[in-house]
This record gives sequence, C-alpha cells and structure tokens, in this order.
Amino acid sequence: MNIAQTITRATRRQPDRPCVFLGTRMLHTYASFEKRVSRLANGLRSATRAGDRVAIVMENRPEYLELLFAAWWAGLVVVPVNVRLHPKEVAYIVGHSGAALVFCGLSPDPELRHELGDSVITISDTRYDTYLDSEPLPLQEREPEDLAWIFYTSGTTGRPKGAQLSHGNLHRMATSYLEDVEEVTDADRCLYAAPMSHGAGLYSVVFMHGGAAHVFPGSGRFDPAEVLSTATAHRRVSMFAAPTMIKRLVREASVRGVAPSAFRTIVYGGAPMYADDLRHAMETLGGCLAQIYGQGEAPMTISTLSKEDHARSAGAGGERLLGSVGKPFSSVSVRVRTDDGREAPAGMPGEVFVRGDVVMSGYWRAPEASAEALREGWLSTGDIGALDSDGYLTLLDRSKDVIITGGSNVYPREVEEVLQAHPGVAEVSVVGRPDPEWGERVVAFVVPGPGTQVDEAALDRHCLAHLARFKRPKAYHFLDSLPKNEYGKILKKALRHVET
Repeated sequence: MNIAQTITRATRRQPDRPCVFLGTRMLHTYASFEKRVSRLANGLRSATRAGDRVAIVMENRPEYLELLFAAWWAGLVVVPVNVRLHPKEVAYIVGHSGAALVFCGLSPDPELRHELGDSVITISDTRYDTYLDSEPLPLQEREPEDLAWIFYTSGTTGRPKGAQLSHGNLHRMATSYLEDVEEVTDADRCLYAAPMSHGAGLYSVVFMHGGAAHVFPGSGRFDPAEVLSTATAHRRVSMFAAPTMIKRLVREASVRGVAPSAFRTIVYGGAPMYADDLRHAMETLGGCLAQIYGQGEAPMTISTLSKEDHARSAGAGGERLLGSVGKPFSSVSVRVRTDDGREAPAGMPGEVFVRGDVVMSGYWRAPEASAEALREGWLSTGDIGALDSDGYLTLLDRSKDVIITGGSNVYPREVEEVLQAHPGVAEVSVVGRPDPEWGERVVAFVVPGPGTQVDEAALDRHCLAHLARFKRPKAYHFLDSLPKNEYGKILKKALRHVET
C-alpha cells in the first residue's frame, strides 16, 4: 500500500482529466502529473534511501503537491513544516526529524539558509531541475504500517513533537472522509487556501483518491477576493478553512454578492466558531459548511458535524447542535472518561479518547511522550468534552492549555520559555483570551526582575527574534507577582480573569 497509488488509479481511469490548476490555468492532466511525480521521485531517491525524511517548508504552490506525492512514490517520508515558523524553530524540526533534504519556495528566509546550509533546495534551484530530468521511477511498494508523514505539533514541554502517520493511517483517513462526509468525484475541485503543512495538505490525499482537480491560488496565500473569484470560475469547489478565514471570506462575499453555488463544501476546524458567526456564514455561503474535529495524532477523523446537521440547526435545539463538533466518524471509537478512568455518562464531561486505524503509532523519537499519549490502544486527546444521548460530542476545554489563534496552535510553555530567557523577566505566564477576530489572542503576564526595567517593545523584539510572529503575545501586562496556589503553581485560570 503506497498512498501515491491514488495517482495511478486516477490516471488509468481518465489520463487526460485535469489534475493541477494555478488559479484558472491548467498545469497538468493526471497523466502529465504522474510522469512529473515519477521523475521527481527518481531524483529524490538519487539523494536519499528508502524511509529517509524530506522536509517541505513552502507556501502553497503546485510544487508542494508534486513533492508530497513524489516523496511517497519514492518510499520516503514527508515532514511538512509551517512556513510561518521562525528559522530556529524550522531548524529544530529539520534536525529532530533527521530530514535528508529540505525544500523551500522561490525566496526562503536568508536566516533559514544560514541555519540549514546546503540542505536547502529551492524550486528554482538547478538541483530541482535535475531531479525532474530523471527517468521515471516505478512506484515503490509500501506496507500499511510504513511511515508516510510526520506531523510536528507543539507540546506543553515547549518542543514540537512529531506524530507518526503511516500509509495505512492516511488511507483510512481518506476513506473515512468519503464514507462520512461526502463522496469525491473527478468533477470536484480542491482549493488550497489554508497552509498545506496542516490539514489542507492532508486533503490532497482525499481528493487525489477521488480523481478530483487540485487548485492553487495564484498568490500562494489566503486572499478572500482571490479565493472567491477562483471558486466562482471553477465551481464544485471544496476547501478547508480555519474559522478566521471563513469570517474574512463571508465579509468579502457579502460585499461582492458572490453566489453560494461557487462552493460545494467548506470544512472548518482547528478552533471554535461562535454560533452567530456560523449562522452568518451559512446565510452568506449557503449550505456548504461542514465541521471536522481531529488532531495531528488522529488527522481529520475524530468527529464531524455534517452539512445536513448544519441545515437542521435552524430548528429546535439548533444552538446545541452548532455548539458541538458532531458525531464520531464511523471508522473510530470515541470515549469520554472521568478522572478515575471510567466512561462518563451522557452529558458528563471528561477527557476525550479515540481509537481506530487513523490514530498515529506514536511520536517520532519520543517514547515517553508516546506512552503518555497512547494508553492501551486509545489516544488521549487532552481535550475535555461530553457526549450527549444522541451521540454528539461537545468540547468544553483544552487540558493542554493550547491557545488557538487564527486556526494556529500556540502553546503557552514555548512562549514562556522564550520570555523567561529575557534578562529583565523574573516570572512569566502566558494565557489565551477570547478575541472576536482571531478566536483567541496570546497574552503575557510578566513580573520584572528586581531592580530592572523592561517594556513591551523590548519583549516584543525578543519574541520576534526567537518565535514565529503569530506566536508572540498580542498584549503584555506587568504585575508585582503571579497568582499561585499553596503548592506554588501559577493559577492560569485566575490570570484569564484579571482585569487589565
């Protein structure tokens, strides 16, 4: 089982079917894309061995898709890395994963080149052209348990952890979508507006499986006006979007008067979406919205709130329905457990656990973290939720303290460690606070060191030197001391309600 077989199956069915678009311009049919992928795969294998890791640090562009599938075709493992991360963060992931090759876009950050040296290959590099000039490589055999994707997600320890996803995991993820969300056909289009290093990249497996076309915005980023015009031109467009993206899309669509028929499905996830915002989006975009709850450790496949559920929310109990993350996928088992490990009765909160063929095998080179996350075959999600009597799951809190801002995860510990390294900081605690635009914003409470003076601007410069811009605090508040319990533990709950 090699997940890249999805290309060969689609090519056998309809070789001349459109496969890749840049905006409205077709770049490849399935036949030409398969040939390009097989040549690139041979080039990659000339510089690697089976099972080696290949990191991709790139904005959304057609080359991202061909690199993903070429790596799998060659029997390699992809390590997609958020292009918005700080070069030092990227360097850690590349080093920890042991990536043999690192691919970037046209103009990588100069500091990234400094951190990684000659291992960086841009898509304009002569080495990339050389790889593409190779002879086609036969599709390499892979077993279901063979590693395909290492999904790096930050953790409470302050260092990212790499969830190991196999070819079997990705295959089950794709078929789960087709079974429980909707079928994908060769008439469909997948638009990559959200980062492919996250959920959007996983959707490529689903839509390649269905023989659909893959559409990349010409700008390589999320621009609401561009997304709307591209979707209108293609029709039957599906895409993944964080709630923040949907809000911007709705604002633009309201101004432009775009017909709801432009989209077939918009799957949202990665952060809570307020009911009022969701209803406004449904009024503007029509019945195209669906929600998926998943994690890097169980990609896209824990629960789903279907388009039909969204439509039913207009009736009695609609608020409760929209406040949930839907019903578990049929391919997984979901349990809510109380602190003593027992299964919680309907409506009672507890930690959410999931089991199924989509769940990771563990974290890359982190046996202790793997043992903590995987307990007797069940994944501990770290999320607090409740299942109602109808089987709908509602998330109540996040026990891991993750802050979700604009659909991206920020873990307080990693921000705290950076701030704590500043000479003017004695103590610091970072929390998330509600924000109408971004879902949550990162807020830092700082206790200055004795006899020192430190201001917001200095701390902001310090964070920008070590962290991705989206992770830095949006506000700093200076206190004489942090609230603590009798054991000396900082009371983050109290900080979230401190008047500032």
